[in-house]
Amino acid sequence: MTPAGVALVGYGYAGKTFHAPLIAAAQGLRLHTVVSRQGDAVKTDWPEAKIAADLDVALADPDIELVVIAAPNALHAPLARQALEAGRAVVVDKPFTLTVAEARDLAALAEARGLLLSVFHNRRWDADFLTLQALIADGRLGRIVRFESHFDRFRPQVRDRWREADVPGAGIWYDLGPHLIDQALVLFGRPLGVTADLAILREGGQATDYAHAVLRYDGFRVILHADMTSPAADLRFSVQGDRAAWIKSGLDIQEDQLKTHGRAGGDSWGRDPRPGMLVDGVTGAHVPTDDASGDYRRYYDQVALAISGRAPNPVPPEQAIAVMEVLEAGLLSAARRAEQPL
Repeated sequence: MTPAGVALVGYGYAGKTFHAPLIAAAQGLRLHTVVSRQGDAVKTDWPEAKIAADLDVALADPDIELVVIAAPNALHAPLARQALEAGRAVVVDKPFTLTVAEARDLAALAEARGLLLSVFHNRRWDADFLTLQALIADGRLGRIVRFESHFDRFRPQVRDRWREADVPGAGIWYDLGPHLIDQALVLFGRPLGVTADLAILREGGQATDYAHAVLRYDGFRVILHADMTSPAADLRFSVQGDRAAWIKSGLDIQEDQLKTHGRAGGDSWGRDPRPGMLVDGVTGAHVPTDDASGDYRRYYDQVALAISGRAPNPVPPEQAIAVMEVLEAGLLSAARRAEQPL
């Protein structure tokens, strides 16, 4: 079967580090065209790919079956709409859109046209998250009472880039919030309400660099935290159950592997060198867990199958809309300084 031709829109950090190598590694996909003004960089990394000046040029090519949007966040909705209206399947990097209304509009358009629309929530395939899912499913932690998920970093100097500028869709809540929210919704479903504190803490900061949200569920709480101001940015998960706890330090290794090698795969691909620690509630015994291996390649492998109708969409629009609802509720909560019900 001929691999589906893919047009990647954007060759910034997300396009270069994640999407291009993962598309190239996927069975059933071919990185056909990159829409970017960085033609020299693209040709150096992917000499067989075509370069297009804009999405219109890429959409004029009948070999393009899938368009992947890795442009700045404010462009996600208009570019995805353009591709769908041209009859192409679409993958959108997170966040899906800037608003719930935009997300629902795109989902309705994709459904009306009978086209695949998916959102790149790759952190579902982190090694630590796969391990945590298995621990919860096996009942090893008991009933979850408190779930804490962190993406903390130490970047005290504000950088000159759109993600840290005073522009729509910038800031850490739009950048890392979707990862934290999506994982929580996969595990626990829709919360009853969201209380969020969003702030700019760095000197000279223009976009949110601190986000702390509490998701209220019946009988337990989910705490999501991300910031750019933590020298001790080690904690990833702290999950407290009525039988045991699971503590995980360090981030999934795949992003660093992609930055280092520019390609996905290899003998150590997705293997976390720092296993989590299971802490028994009665004895206090600490036992390292046998952690799963992560694999972002599974997302695009399934996208390729979904385009041809041989597998379900790995992240369908309704799941991404649910993430946007929590994201938007967090913005409203922070503005009102009160819980925003869902």
